[in-house]
Formats: sequence, C-alpha cells, structure tokens
Amino acid sequence: MKRTIPAIFLALSLCLLSGCLGGGVPDQMDQIKQQTGIDVSGGTELSQYDTHGGFHGDGISCYAYTFSDDSCLQQVSQADGWSAFPLDETAETLLYGVTEETETTMFSAGPYFTDGEGACLVPPIENGYYRLIDRHSDAGKPGDKGLLARGSFNCTLAVYDADAAVFYFCELDT
Repeated sequence: MKRTIPAIFLALSLCLLSGCLGGGVPDQMDQIKQQTGIDVSGGTELSQYDTHGGFHGDGISCYAYTFSDDSCLQQVSQADGWSAFPLDETAETLLYGVTEETETTMFSAGPYFTDGEGACLVPPIENGYYRLIDRHSDAGKPGDKGLLARGSFNCTLAVYDADAAVFYFCELDT
C-alpha cells in the first residue's frame, strides 16, 4: 500500500506533464484560423520565425504561407475585421517603424516584428489586406491609450500580400 500511492501519483503526474490526459496545443494553422478567420491549409509554409517559449512565453513569431491560387485572397477580402492597404499608423509602426521629425524633435518607434538582427520579418507590401488584433488585457477598457502607448504588447498582426500571394501571421508578446 505504501508503494501504491506514490506510484499512482507518479503515473498521474507523468500523464499530466506529457499532455496525454487533455487536448494538445492547437497546431499553427488552427491557431491562425481561430484568431484571423482565415484557413491557410491550402498554402505552403514559406518561412517561420519564433522566439516564444521563454519567461512568460514572451517573444516574436512570424509565419509565412504562399498560395498558388487566389483562395486566400478571396478569404481575406471578404472576412470580418480585415482592412485593405494602406496600413493604419499602429500596424505601420509595428511592421516597419515610423520616424517623425520636426524642427526641434525627432520621434522614432518600431519596427517591432524583427528578427534577432533587426531585419523586418515582413517585406514591404504595396497591395493587400491586414488585421490587427490587440490581445492585451487592457485593450478596450476605459482610459486605454492604445496598443503603442502601453508598457507591454500582446498583439497579432496578420497581413496578406496580394501581389505575391503570401499570408503573414505575426505575434508579439512582451
């Protein structure tokens, strides 16, 4: 009896740690569809970059999928929450950065979706659609000054390049 209880406890602990008792983490394509409403399963993964996994899961990720037809374009052009280019100021700052200069001051912010060497993860896009999802706990609360005014970011930015038929799914968690 003395050995049975620790053995049962050990077996349950191992099952919980390995995930065999519950549903697993959704794969990347499922996560994209859940957040953006876009099914990218008809595309081919072009690239992936992910630094998540450290303290509190902070990091940057960016996945790119290319399409040989217009199936993704049809989805993003008709889906709720998507906007046609040009990018708004927040999305522009996150993807490519902005610099504003006056006679007396200079302000610069971003880009935030960059690799370890500071290169933008999404190339310049002229024609397409985007969807910015603010996942921060303060988003939409009274007095919230917006995504870029906070001390931490939790957002998703999905972008579709209509000229190259490439879908980008980027997440930033700080």
